[in-house]
Amino acid sequence: MAIEIIMPKLGVDMQEGEIIEWKKQEGDVVNEGDVLLEMMSDKTSMELEAEDSGVLLKIVHGNGAMVPVTEIIAYLGAEGETVDVVTSSAPEVAPVETAPVAVAAAPVPVAKPQGGGKVRATPAARKLAKDLEIDLGLVPGTGANGRIHKSDVEDFKGAAPKATPLARRIAADKGINLEDVLGTGVNGKILKEDVLAMLAANQPVAAEQTPAKAVAEKPTKELPEGVEIIKMSPMRKAISKGMVNSYLTAPTFTLNYDIDMTNLMALRKQVLEPIMNKTGLKVTFTDLIGLAVTRTLMKEEHRYMNASLINDAQEIELHKFVNLGIAVGLDDGLVVPVVHGADKMSLSEFVVASKDVIKKAQSGKLKGAEMSGSTFSITNLGMFGTKTFNPIINQPNSAILGVASTVQTPVVIDGEIKIRPIMALCLTIDHRIIDGMNGAKFMVDLKNLLENPLELLI
Repeated sequence: MAIEIIMPKLGVDMQEGEIIEWKKQEGDVVNEGDVLLEMMSDKTSMELEAEDSGVLLKIVHGNGAMVPVTEIIAYLGAEGETVDVVTSSAPEVAPVETAPVAVAAAPVPVAKPQGGGKVRATPAARKLAKDLEIDLGLVPGTGANGRIHKSDVEDFKGAAPKATPLARRIAADKGINLEDVLGTGVNGKILKEDVLAMLAANQPVAAEQTPAKAVAEKPTKELPEGVEIIKMSPMRKAISKGMVNSYLTAPTFTLNYDIDMTNLMALRKQVLEPIMNKTGLKVTFTDLIGLAVTRTLMKEEHRYMNASLINDAQEIELHKFVNLGIAVGLDDGLVVPVVHGADKMSLSEFVVASKDVIKKAQSGKLKGAEMSGSTFSITNLGMFGTKTFNPIINQPNSAILGVASTVQTPVVIDGEIKIRPIMALCLTIDHRIIDGMNGAKFMVDLKNLLENPLELLI
């Protein structure tokens, strides 16, 4: 039986991916782990590897195609096997002679009867079905081979229309019933643009001007000399959407602290050569700060700093581990690769892990799993001389730490004025989860650890 290869969903907000280049052609033999194609998600390019072995029977979407997530992009199977495919107007890949392929109409989701074979469903779909006491055998699956997604369960239970938080807010403010809005997102999800389109359609037209006349008389916009209009890249769109969602969703405040870097600088100088000899890599202040943040987050009294709001902000998900996101600036945008299991790492292990994901981010080789699952994030603008800033939270984290520059500063110590290297830290917090006092206690503990950093080696 032919195996469907689908456009993977690499993040909660990812709706489509672009196929940059197929590395295999129709008729090629494919082994498990072989690179099938290079693709672009919302924020990075990555290679999609084969999960099974066989012959690439049919490429449904070719180079340059923008494909919705979970849609079939190719078929893998035995040599000489035929498959039923959905016709596509996407650009074709150079044809290679292969077995004839039968073309059929698009498959319609069919509910699986109770008591039948194994029901294919995602973990999220199974959990939701269990919570709602729904028999998955009755739910039509829209995924590959009838796999049931969470959205299928939501549709089955007759839930309210699926919509983004921003779309719901605008609809509520403008008195629009979401039941009347046609969603253009994945699986009919209602986007902000859909609500605005309905709002515009409901606006009365001036009596002396018909819609046709209004269109006809609309002047063509002429750009002034020296002005250029360019389209936003998929990465820029993803960043824009994420930042707006975070800014409008979370009520935040920022705490600013000064850190005396004298002892941390001395420690880095002391461990620089040993870690270089062990790993071949240079330890940075971002490494030391990241590990200090991780150790501080693991204290029980700071568990809400390492948490996420879930289920429409009705529950708090506490994490007993730290997956640390590290913001990496690229020429065309920003990505946040994640050091998974940072709480289990020594300093040298953290240096290796952080350098690995940062290097992949800079070369555009991050995998989806390496960009997801963060429980806390840090962003460093200190190398650009930034004195202070208000970082925006990387949702669904509850906080983000901004690292500013280190400046030689006169300070009073034991009644005497001395010059010390002072670094500014800026902690932005989601006030729905964390209060000011709790954020301040976290920063006091982090400050103490950074100013007395020997504990990082224990």
